[in-house]
Amino acid sequence: MSHYSTLHTHIESGVLTLTMNRPEKRNALNPAMMEELTRALVAAESDAACQVILLTGAGAAFCAGLDLEHLETLSAKTPEEHRADSERIARLLRTLYYTPKPTIAAVNGAAIAGGMGLATICDFTLAIPEAKFGYTEVQIGFVPAIVSAFLRGQVGDKHARDLLLTGRLIKAREAFELGLVTRVVPEPDLMLEARHLAKKLLQNSPAAMEATKRLLSQHVHRRLDEEIEEAIAANVQARTTEDFKEGVRAFLEKRKPDWGLAVQADAPSARSRN
Repeated sequence: MSHYSTLHTHIESGVLTLTMNRPEKRNALNPAMMEELTRALVAAESDAACQVILLTGAGAAFCAGLDLEHLETLSAKTPEEHRADSERIARLLRTLYYTPKPTIAAVNGAAIAGGMGLATICDFTLAIPEAKFGYTEVQIGFVPAIVSAFLRGQVGDKHARDLLLTGRLIKAREAFELGLVTRVVPEPDLMLEARHLAKKLLQNSPAAMEATKRLLSQHVHRRLDEEIEEAIAANVQARTTEDFKEGVRAFLEKRKPDWGLAVQADAPSARSRN
């Protein structure tokens, strides 16, 4: 396998383990990690030694969403840079969803925003009871656009609206009840159970599993691709709003957002359109 700066990779007996390796940042997603995860998944597709992909996080978190340092730079980016950034996360989630190899997420802690997307897009999601999940984007004036394309198909429109509009955090048990988690596993047994599941998958026909995954993907391919493209556009637009700028400032300053300031900042442009 290639050398990565944000991932630890290990392959043994047909199982490729990808460990997001930024524990000091709670494995938050920055451009390097998104690109390296995508590259590792693409490489695994053509690697005959890899039959199952296991995704987990180093330290106490699975993945805490976008990196704070990356988040701080977003408000200063150009529309072209916003689009490239949105396409980067969309490419990662799409690659994970469409990979022909069976995927298992071993969720060892918080899986937030894009991290929740990574955890729940996998074919199997094992999580410790203490793991927390949530699409918290609306709390910082952002739109969970790209992940919503996957979520609605997983839990239905009503539950998707609940999770996306409230931005609330849920525990592993509720995620299991919603169908987002396959199994809740005690923390000491998480990796053991994940590897046991991988071993069971290795007993199946690789060609049959690949064909099954391809068939399932084809059922939603056109709809999903269209929704992701619409989501990228919504993502780019959301990053230019005053709500987003105020939400990011408040998040970094560890205070509650003042949405009234955002409304005042938007007001002149709104009047000019009337």
